[in-house]
Amino acid sequence: MLYVTAQSLSNIVNVTVSVSPSLPAAPSLNVGLIVGTSTVIPTSQRIATYSSTTDMLGSGWKGTEPEFLAAEVYFSQSPAPTKVMIGRQDATVPETALEAVQACRAASNGWYGVYVCGAADSDIEAIAQYVQSAQPQTMFFYDTSDTAVASGTTPNIMSALQGAKYSRSFGVYSATEQYSGAAAMGLAMGSNTGLANSAFTMAYKSLVGVQPDNLTTQQVNNILGWNGNVYTIYGNGYELLVQGRMADGTPLDQVLYLDVLTVDIQTAVMNALVSAPKIPLTDSGVTTLMNVIGVVCDQAVETGFLAPGVWNGPQILTLSPGANLSKGYQILAEKVSTLTQEQIQQRQAPPIYVCVKLAGAIEHAIIGVQVSL
Repeated sequence: MLYVTAQSLSNIVNVTVSVSPSLPAAPSLNVGLIVGTSTVIPTSQRIATYSSTTDMLGSGWKGTEPEFLAAEVYFSQSPAPTKVMIGRQDATVPETALEAVQACRAASNGWYGVYVCGAADSDIEAIAQYVQSAQPQTMFFYDTSDTAVASGTTPNIMSALQGAKYSRSFGVYSATEQYSGAAAMGLAMGSNTGLANSAFTMAYKSLVGVQPDNLTTQQVNNILGWNGNVYTIYGNGYELLVQGRMADGTPLDQVLYLDVLTVDIQTAVMNALVSAPKIPLTDSGVTTLMNVIGVVCDQAVETGFLAPGVWNGPQILTLSPGANLSKGYQILAEKVSTLTQEQIQQRQAPPIYVCVKLAGAIEHAIIGVQVSL
């Protein structure tokens, strides 16, 4: 039998297979942290993640601890959040609530909202100040039964946070419910699904497992005047959370979705830099980054956070006040030719501007009924 030696096809067609690395997804910003002094979680571990209160019971919780009771109302909301993190405050040191929150942040970046069981006014002020500038972005939820809040007298914790113009602290007044802040956190985390048309506001929502406060109109107005929130009864039996504002008056959903947009853009651009062999420092290379950002903005439009509308911001490159943002956003960039030699040597892209139009929300209406006999 004649044997023929075959030559390798690689001499003619050389195939190289490259497998792209797995790239991280953007943080979802829909997990809350509940901090307390119970000793189920050792301080050496500091933090634990659970998917339900049943999961907690199977991990050593008895069901009577403040953290467990807060997690009960957290998971009771609709839509329900999928996870909660429980953080340990070491009361034997003693450790302040702020120090515990900071230690939990050092232990994990996996949570976005934070609620502290049994926080005193001094704790609330300290945590609100920390959260305002903390990185990664964080949102603080608390509750108070201080009668000065409802009576409209100062000093009170809500007036203090309002005066400091904190945009990352969400307070709920309740004379009877101990964990209404945890319920509000559960509602916000559970509602942030990222699905199409899932954008939400906190206004006029139900807090499952929370009894509404029986308040006078003046008391409600006093609470809302501090940019506080309250769960009470309207009309013929509507149990509603009003008004869904942070301490500085900004709607919670606006803060949350701007955080989502920020981390999504940051992650998308970083993944583009990591996955490409090189993005050239040219106008076409900058366009590559702009296209990546455009995908993120399209997702924000699909969610319902952004929508087409008129640009009311300042002049930015070719975008003028009064221009129509037909897509809900416009992305612009300086030309590479405007870079200095030092910027070119540092391989720094020219500034990219992401101009967005928020969809906003209707929370009040004036209706005139004209009758002809």
